[in-house]
Amino acid sequence: MTLLRSALYLPANRTGAVAKARSADCDAVILDLEDAVAPDVKQDARNSALQAARDGGFGERMLVVRVNGAETEWHEADLAALSSLSDGLLNAVLLPKVSDPAALAPAREALPEAIALWAMVETCAGCIALDAIAALGKERGLTTLVMGTNDLALEMRCGNDAARTPMLPLLTNAVVTARAHGLAVLDGVFNALDDDGGLRRECQQGALLGFDGKTVIHPKQLAATNVAFGPSPREVEQARAIISAFALPEHSGKGVISHDGRMVELLHLRQAERLVAMQKAVERRSQSSAS
Repeated sequence: MTLLRSALYLPANRTGAVAKARSADCDAVILDLEDAVAPDVKQDARNSALQAARDGGFGERMLVVRVNGAETEWHEADLAALSSLSDGLLNAVLLPKVSDPAALAPAREALPEAIALWAMVETCAGCIALDAIAALGKERGLTTLVMGTNDLALEMRCGNDAARTPMLPLLTNAVVTARAHGLAVLDGVFNALDDDGGLRRECQQGALLGFDGKTVIHPKQLAATNVAFGPSPREVEQARAIISAFALPEHSGKGVISHDGRMVELLHLRQAERLVAMQKAVERRSQSSAS
């Protein structure tokens, strides 16, 4: 079970923030070379990301670097620099504005196979081609889709409300596509740092839609995100009860059983086993962070 409840964006050139991320309660750290970094410090940010990866210390947190887009002057240099990292230092490279399957090829050719690809879904063309991107991407080491809802809303010229009404069809399609191709999928960021209630509601919505987790832009957003995308104590209790019920001798080999006043099928058993595995992963992550 690989946890991806929360992925924290940080400008790669903010070395103090990157140092603190090594003990942050997140499942992934995304060192950003793109939007959060001004043009005149792109090289500094790239060097800082390389040094952070070589220094390590991120524990069980995934380390990801978001490179500059393929249309920019920095893209090829970003990939070339990251390709120099030895195995195990960097988990994935996040590619922005992936709009067609062909966009994955240069990155795959430049990077070692041990470095996975993540793709941002933040253009209208990318939403239309998402199934093809996921299908070909899976063959090229694509493991995760990341919603870039800010850029997507800008390109769509759509409005925004608390329910993210214009985005809902696209969010749902991203989840469906990810599941069809065995990929993880992360919800987009919540921009209002002082709206704790809004963050909780949007996290709950993302979890309801089926996202594995959410990207966040500040450590203060991590606690609510982890809670929303992790199993609740009640869910874990119910899951363990279902597993125990199927393990009873009288239920051996059965595909459907009666449990707690309702019919429970093997699909419910699989869901229960996944929840329990996630809870164990959460506990391991907590123990690792504490130590």
